[in-house]
Formats: sequence, C-alpha cells, structure tokens
Amino acid sequence: MKGIAILNAHTLYPSSLHFYERMKEEFAKFDVELELARNSELLTYINSEGEIESKLNGYSFCLYVDKDPYVMAMVEKLGIKMFDSEEAIRLCDDKMLTYITLAGHGIRMPKTIGYPLNYCNDVSEEYLKNVVDQLGFPLVAKTNFGSLGSGVFLIKNMDELRDFSFKKRFDPHLYQKFIASSAGKDYRIIVLNGKFLAGMMRKNENDFRSNIGAGGSGIKVAIPQKFIDVAEKAAQILGLDYCGVDILDDNGEPILCEVNSNAFLKGIEKTSGVNVAEAYVKHILKKLSYL
Repeated sequence: MKGIAILNAHTLYPSSLHFYERMKEEFAKFDVELELARNSELLTYINSEGEIESKLNGYSFCLYVDKDPYVMAMVEKLGIKMFDSEEAIRLCDDKMLTYITLAGHGIRMPKTIGYPLNYCNDVSEEYLKNVVDQLGFPLVAKTNFGSLGSGVFLIKNMDELRDFSFKKRFDPHLYQKFIASSAGKDYRIIVLNGKFLAGMMRKNENDFRSNIGAGGSGIKVAIPQKFIDVAEKAAQILGLDYCGVDILDDNGEPILCEVNSNAFLKGIEKTSGVNVAEAYVKHILKKLSYL
C-alpha cells in the first residue's frame, strides 16, 4: 500500500515536514510507503472535457497537511481516501464555520461576531460600535484562516479596532470576547476517532496566545474530564478522524477556542509521552481494512 502526504505549495513549514516524517516513520513499520508532494507539484485541475486530472496515481490514501480547499476537494473527488475528509478540514480551516457548525450543541464558546462581507473601502462605524457594545475591550480579533497563532490579535481600544478592521476589510475575520482568566493558557487535546488520545496544558508568560508556535510551552498535566468531553463532542460533530482541540479554562469551566484538523505532533508527543503518530497510523490502516 502507498499513500501521499500533500503539503503547502508555497511554504514548507517545519512543523508540517516533521508531521510527515513522523507519519512516514510509523507507516514504514507496517510496510506502507508514504510519499511527499507539495500542491505546486501535483497540477490538479479540471480539463477541457470537465474531468479532474492530476499527477496523483496509485495512492490508496492522502494525508492532506494543507488547507487549500480546491485541490483538497478535487483529490477527494478522484476517489482517494482523505485524512481528514474534505468537509471536515473545510469546516475547521474557516474558524467562523467551525463556530457555526458547533453552535446549538451545548458547547460553550467565546461570544463571537463575524465580520460582514465588504465590497468597498469603508468600514461601517455602526458595526464597530455594535462589536464594542457586545464584547467590550480588550477583545480578540481573528482572521478566519490561519494557524500557529498567526492572525490572532488582542484589540485594546477603538483606534486599534478601526485600524485592524480597515486593514482586514477585504479578508474574512471575526471578533470574540476576551476570556481574561485563560490569557496565555489553554489545553491542547488530541482526539482520534472521536476519543481522547493525548493532551497537555500550553502556557505563554509573554503573550495572550498560548500556541507553541507563538512562543508558548507544553506542560504535562491531567486533563479534567469535562474538558475532554467537550473536545470529543466537537470532533464528533465536525466528523474528524484526527484533530487537536484548543480549550480555554474559564475558572474551571471549558470554553472551546478552536479545532485544528492539521494538529502537529512535535509538541504533544514530547510533552505527553504518547506516540500519537503510531495511533493515527493504526487508525488509518484499520479504516482502509489493511489491519
């Protein structure tokens, strides 16, 4: 059996490359080959006859370690088994879609206001005033797309809000209530096949973002069961085979922050001591009826 890991066309992130290398190492123990390609190499497209063409041939499955929704959808339409599925990755990649999908299921989240689609150079002052009325200052601003803590900002006053909104006026983004009790701290919980696999606390003494990519560090702790319950529920609703769920601690109560379909391995394996890659490989091979 042979699979392929698809990484970003433009940037080879060290965390993505490490994810591929760890998964390749664990697949090799089962005599399964995992090759690497970047979206720029695949040239997946729709031809003049209305059919999808690609350089992808002979692969039983795909680890999609990227977020390009168009290539992702075409690869799945070619009949290659995706991990995670195109739909699940799409819902996770767009943070606003994540919150909308999880809404109404009894999962606490920060109060969230999406930015209305903008076709002009102006930003509605009325909209910004409504955001402040609902959320107060400071508030969190997030681009809908982004990872490793990028695209997340703490807005402290009206001038900063106007400036951010103007700069991002053509980009999908959202605003959230700042959970001060969890500033610089959260739980990263890995869920596999709808069940808890590993977890850690993340802390950052110098930033309100806890992401390891933003300078945070992982700490081995016992994860409270109600935090695990929220992570499992979110993963199941989103239809994810594998993910990392970030949960804020609001004075002992879990508040879901984000769900990451491409949860990287280095920090969680080092901190928790759990061989996450091995467990994920076994799950994939079972779903493919190889084990």
